[in-house]
Parts: sequence; structure tokens; C-alpha cells
Amino acid sequence: MLVIFKHEIRHFFAHLTGYLIIGLFLLISGLFLWVLKGPYNILDNGFADLSGFYMLAPLVFLFLIPAITMRSFAEEKRTGTFELIMIKPISSWHVVIGKFLGCACLLLLALLPTLSYIWTLESLVVDKNSLDIGVLLSSYFGLFLVGLAYITIGLFLSAVSQNQVIAFLITLICCWLVYTGLDGVASLFSGNAYSLISSLGMRSHLETMALGVISLGDILYFASLIGLFLYLTTFFIKTHRP
Repeated sequence: MLVIFKHEIRHFFAHLTGYLIIGLFLLISGLFLWVLKGPYNILDNGFADLSGFYMLAPLVFLFLIPAITMRSFAEEKRTGTFELIMIKPISSWHVVIGKFLGCACLLLLALLPTLSYIWTLESLVVDKNSLDIGVLLSSYFGLFLVGLAYITIGLFLSAVSQNQVIAFLITLICCWLVYTGLDGVASLFSGNAYSLISSLGMRSHLETMALGVISLGDILYFASLIGLFLYLTTFFIKTHRP
């Protein structure tokens, strides 16, 4: 597992992929939050919070995370590297977890610099007590869980795909559906049906965590989603080993 993890990290930063992903995420979020006029702009918001960032980041992740995961298996199948890894004495589970941790590390490295937004926000407000650090950290935790869920979906779709571009597009669509697409489906219903369908999407769970509430239900939701796609990826890899 550690060997696979190191291989992923080396690939990300040896081919500039990691730097490009992190740079694009920081550039896009910085422009929308501090420069461009719109619903995400913190200075136009009038409130001492990062709600704009929590709305924006999952949408940016929709494009950047598929770009990270699309090559995890699809590219290795094309180059023949996948077969070389599979004949090594390492379990399918360790291969998947190693790649998952490598992608998760890149996600964490992309999010860490944005913690400076909290310091910037604190320097702009008169009443320092108006900033609820607990809410801010809870929201970041929610973003990280959304990113991890995207990663597991992307790994599975990369495993079942033979082409990077196809893996990218399908991952983007599926992540969008799971994040916010189900809200559109839920709007067709009312009552318990609406609540049930809406709760299947990530967005409602992230919005709860953005309020500073980390409930057991939200944790179980993300843990189940992440665990499901890790299992599916491992099962597919195991059944297709040479």
C-alpha cells in the first residue's frame, strides 16, 4: 500500500499534475471569493463567513478531482503499467487504498492554503468574536469529506474505463448527480419522498456541516458512500487481475 501511495505522489508532482491542480484550485477560488463580483464574493457578502467558499469549492472539485482520478487506472491500462502492478504480491485492496490515499493527500494539500482565508477574514472584521472557528473548521471537514467521496467515485469509474477522457467525463457527471443533481429529482416530489431523495445527495449534508453541526448521520452518510465505492473498485480490480 505504501509503495502505491508513494508512486501516486511521485507521479502527481513529477509530471506537474499536482502543482497544476493545486494552483488552479487556489486561483479559481481566489478569483471568485475576492476579486470577481458575484454570489461567492466574500467582500460583497456583508457577512464574516466563508459560505461563498463552501458553495464554490464542491463545484470546482467537480472538474479538478476527475482530472486527478482519471489516470489512476485508465491511463495505467493504456500504458501497460496496470498489468505490472497487478502481478506484484500486493492485494487489490492495498492497491486501491494506496491510490485513494495519494489522491486524498493532494486534496488536502489543495485545501490547506485556503485556511489563510480564515486569517484574512479575521483581519477584515471589527468584532473578532463574530467569527465562529468551530463552524469554519466543521465546514472545512465537510468539504474534505465531499472531496474524498468524489475521489472514490472517480477511482471506480477510472477502474472500469479504458480511456482517460471518458473516465473524466463520467466522473464529472456522476459526482454532479450525487452532489446536487438529486435535488432536482427531489423537487419533483413532496413530503417524505422529497426528504428521502434530498438526503441521498451530498449537498444537504455539507450544508448541515457548514452550520457547525457534525451529526452522526452526516458522518455515516459520507463513510458509507466512500466505503461503497472503495469496495466496488476493489471488487472490480480483484475480478480483473491477470
